[in-house]
Amino acid sequence: MASRKPLIEAEGEVRELTAEDMAKFRPAAEVLPLSLRKKLGVRGPQKAPIKERITIRLSREVVEQFRESGSGWQTRVDAALREWLKSHSPT
Repeated sequence: MASRKPLIEAEGEVRELTAEDMAKFRPAAEVLPLSLRKKLGVRGPQKAPIKERITIRLSREVVEQFRESGSGWQTRVDAALREWLKSHSPT
């Protein structure tokens, strides 16, 4: 087996990676310890009260307009419903 070129140069700088270096890379799931893999991709505790996941049917026009407003559209739907509740009774 040929010796690998160190990633750190004599000056202490990380050298530029080559295509050969990249070809030797392995997926993180293969090399990370199990304890760290379990933590990756897991959200931390929510800062605001936990919201409830539901299924709701809305008209296509309403959904399209909120989606067109960009990222965070579901939060804006929630805000619109909260605002409506200030002056209306849900029953």
